[in-house]
Amino acid sequence: MSGMLLLLLILLLCTMDLVKKLDIFRGGFLALYLAFMPHLPFLLMYLWLNPFHYPIPFSRTGLLLVMTSAVIWQLYSTLRLHIFPFRKNESGIIRIGILYGGQLLVKAGIWGMLFLVVYYGICLAFFPGFLYGLGTPYFIFDIVYSLIFVWLFLVNGSIRILCTCRRLGIIKRLIICLSLWIPPVNIYFTYYMCRVAKDEYALETFRAFSNECRKESYTCATKYPIIMVHGIGFRDLKYFNYWGRMPKVLSCNGASVYYGHQKAWGTIEENAAHMKENIQHVLRETGAKKVNIIAHSKGGLDSRYLITKLGMGDRVASLTTVSTPHHGSRLIDFLNRLPDGVYRFIAHMLDKSFQMVGDENPDCYHSSKQLSPAYCAEFNRQVPDWEGVYYQSYTSVMKNMFSDSLLSIPYLLMRFLDTPDNDGLVSVSSAKWGTFKGVFQNKKRRGISHGDMIDLKREDYNGFDVIEEYIKIVEELKEMGY
Repeated sequence: MSGMLLLLLILLLCTMDLVKKLDIFRGGFLALYLAFMPHLPFLLMYLWLNPFHYPIPFSRTGLLLVMTSAVIWQLYSTLRLHIFPFRKNESGIIRIGILYGGQLLVKAGIWGMLFLVVYYGICLAFFPGFLYGLGTPYFIFDIVYSLIFVWLFLVNGSIRILCTCRRLGIIKRLIICLSLWIPPVNIYFTYYMCRVAKDEYALETFRAFSNECRKESYTCATKYPIIMVHGIGFRDLKYFNYWGRMPKVLSCNGASVYYGHQKAWGTIEENAAHMKENIQHVLRETGAKKVNIIAHSKGGLDSRYLITKLGMGDRVASLTTVSTPHHGSRLIDFLNRLPDGVYRFIAHMLDKSFQMVGDENPDCYHSSKQLSPAYCAEFNRQVPDWEGVYYQSYTSVMKNMFSDSLLSIPYLLMRFLDTPDNDGLVSVSSAKWGTFKGVFQNKKRRGISHGDMIDLKREDYNGFDVIEEYIKIVEELKEMGY
């Protein structure tokens, strides 16, 4: 009778957990699970082979029901913990739920290892007869089984974090994968993974809460639509957004977002002409009288030429440039020291590559030359600001060559050329134009690179949230009546 009641109780608990009326791993449930479940097969074998050594009398049928209940409980609870370790995902993002679940599994594995040490320590010190009661083979089986049982939590959790965490770059992932097999180094990296996963979950939860609060207020609902203009060497592709996660978040908060759709390696004049056609199309589609332009890198120069030289000044309310080399990049001066034939050959190879992906008539040679300080000085004299358009600018700085592996060499070259305050391609002094709103940086060692300002890697960094910064930029434009 007692065995049947226990079986019904176990089935009830599993059912309630399955329909989410109960969370079997809240509070002390997980601690009890990690303390006893790794040893369940050994305990069941001990009970079955030593029927007179346990205090509660059961018949063979009753004992079989108890053992069946225990097996059902272990199978359900273990599968549940490995597949759905985390239910209350406040971020609303499946990836983040998997990530934070991985952190919980890693922590469960660590606690499980500690419980094993305590368990075997107590048993060997005070109850050696219990461990050796079934013989050495059973004791060895218990050790191997319990270690594998707990180790699988560490493996599952680590895989989840490594596959879903955006804060871990490729190099960090490789280092972690190699170090996880080296004690005690793996202790540090296990802790590091858990900390990173926890921080990313906290950030995404905060974003979800902030977006929910802003939803009804339409924080980014500017008077005029926003045109986002990319920099050199990129295009507005359908399946890989140059601006990362920003357009989607801005749209969710009320903004009308469009793109410049200029060429990757077009000259300033060519790109401005393409942008003019696209902006006129946006104006016809939306019925708006003007647009706000947010431009990154060379896109800022394309936009300035569009406003002043192509008669679009009356159609543009504001121009926000981010990391634009208004006064040129010293890096181009360095590249100009190459023999002209070599420079043209490299440019020709890049042109061929971009033609293969659909870029019409790319002109890497001339478009890159337009970023030299000398050219930009002449450009600034011939392309003055248009009265009535609000110009503002932002930039960022890398703190060292390790801030961004993609820009390590350009950053060092910029420092060598006496421009230590740079983002890997553009110096702070060159990025200033119109109302300079400041330099994006964080208190951490990483710094903020040229690519970080467009969410190129889709990663989040401590001390800097690029998505929130763009929301603030657009929110300010809205408050200013643009």
